[in-house]
Amino acid sequence: MFKIISAGLALAMLATPASAEVKARTDNGFTLAFERPVRAAPETVLEAVAMPAGWWSSAHTYSGDAANIRLDLIPGGCWCEALPGGGVKHAEVVMVWPERRMVRFDAPFGPLQGMGADAVLTMTWSDPPEGGERLLKWTYVVEGPGTGAMADVIDSVMTEQFRRLGDRLDL
Repeated sequence: MFKIISAGLALAMLATPASAEVKARTDNGFTLAFERPVRAAPETVLEAVAMPAGWWSSAHTYSGDAANIRLDLIPGGCWCEALPGGGVKHAEVVMVWPERRMVRFDAPFGPLQGMGADAVLTMTWSDPPEGGERLLKWTYVVEGPGTGAMADVIDSVMTEQFRRLGDRLDL
């Protein structure tokens, strides 16, 4: 019975079409693009984005626990993580436009901060066609000395986070 359930779960994960790719890469930058259909209402997408502790992987935090992440989803708001005696600012909100189904961050996550890289993460979600599903998209543009060599590793981490958010929106 366990094997049947495991096989069913594996097939269900494959049934959700998603795409992620390194769209462009140079020695000093790269662009990642992600998209997948989701069933959530537009306000649910925005609510989920505002709570990264519910979808960001604890394995990709400084504290080891995504529960320490908060996001103030207003322009100038902080995507921050509490650390013992301090914290880290992962990103800053630069645009929240619910009517246009868009949120944008100045987001040099993880090792990109130490490299002095510029990074912009744009999240959008479309209105679905009649009877269809909403399309969730992320574009992550990174520029800075030597960052192109990190594209595949960062793509792997961001792909996981994108999948986790998408899965949450399909509940």
